Amino acid sequence: MIIVLRPDAKKKDIDHIIDKVKKLGLTPMVSKGVERTIIGVIGEEDVLRVQPLEAYPGVEKVMPILKPYKLVSREFKPEDSIVNVDGVKIGGKRIVIMAGPCSVENFESLLNIGKSVKSSGALVLRGGAFKPRSSPYSFQGLGEEGLKYLKDVKKKTGLKIVTEVMDTRDVGMVEKYADILQIGARNMHNFNLLKEVGLSKKPVLLKRGISATIKEFLMSAEYILSNGNFNCILCERGIRTFEDATRFTLDLNAVPVIKKMSHLPVVVDPSHGTGKWDLIPAMSKAAVAAGADGLLIEVHPSPEDAYSDGEQSLLPEKFDCLMKELKLVAEAVGREI
Repeated sequence: MIIVLRPDAKKKDIDHIIDKVKKLGLTPMVSKGVERTIIGVIGEEDVLRVQPLEAYPGVEKVMPILKPYKLVSREFKPEDSIVNVDGVKIGGKRIVIMAGPCSVENFESLLNIGKSVKSSGALVLRGGAFKPRSSPYSFQGLGEEGLKYLKDVKKKTGLKIVTEVMDTRDVGMVEKYADILQIGARNMHNFNLLKEVGLSKKPVLLKRGISATIKEFLMSAEYILSNGNFNCILCERGIRTFEDATRFTLDLNAVPVIKKMSHLPVVVDPSHGTGKWDLIPAMSKAAVAAGADGLLIEVHPSPEDAYSDGEQSLLPEKFDCLMKELKLVAEAVGREI
């Protein structure tokens, strides 16, 4: 249920409603929009139905939220959410590019990639210190050593850092190094992990599960918001279909569909979505045209020597060319890079 307040509602009115909701054993979530404030109420709504809420000072109307994902829905927050990553705003006019290697391999290589993608216009450096792999014999990442490399490169380049956290036990450690906590596709249904990052103050990049519907995707995001963290960014990274010409099927339909259903910003990962470096430019431009708020692109100076996912990594010079092309597409749809 959402309680819509009048534009002239005073702080004491809002505080009174919040206090009343808490006394009923329910959880109030406040969303302050451009024009007015909305209070979302989580819990057994029947308790509220017998309350004369519309008679409370400052209340304009009370409405049920019909979607199972309450806090994620447009009903709860009609305006687009903007996630502020220490000055880098995701969800606004500017399309934010996150780029870097699939895996953190060593400091020197990571620093060179960081300098390169920054000079091309990227604002966030991506790189995995913990790598979920299909085979237990594949490279699993450098762990905390890799996180330290990421933080050192941040100091030298000014880039923000997005990296994956895979275990509830590692959230506190990764928080010390990363600006954005990434939840990978394989962990979209790891509800304990979603709850844990929901308790964090750090922005979260939530990737869509390999076989997840959009509704399931939004319900996973609801776990994060319902635990208090509204700094959630959704990432479409391709889903598993019968098609085997590409690694996954990049579902660009999801971008406008999610934006219709939810206020959260949406990023697209064309690297995992296609699995082929030569398809990344076309799908990146298509994602921008579809309304994506950002892109997550893998870049490596020597893909054939990459520890993981070399076949879907762009060379730095090709990434630079793509950035120039993306600026034109962004301008055509009223955005900027």
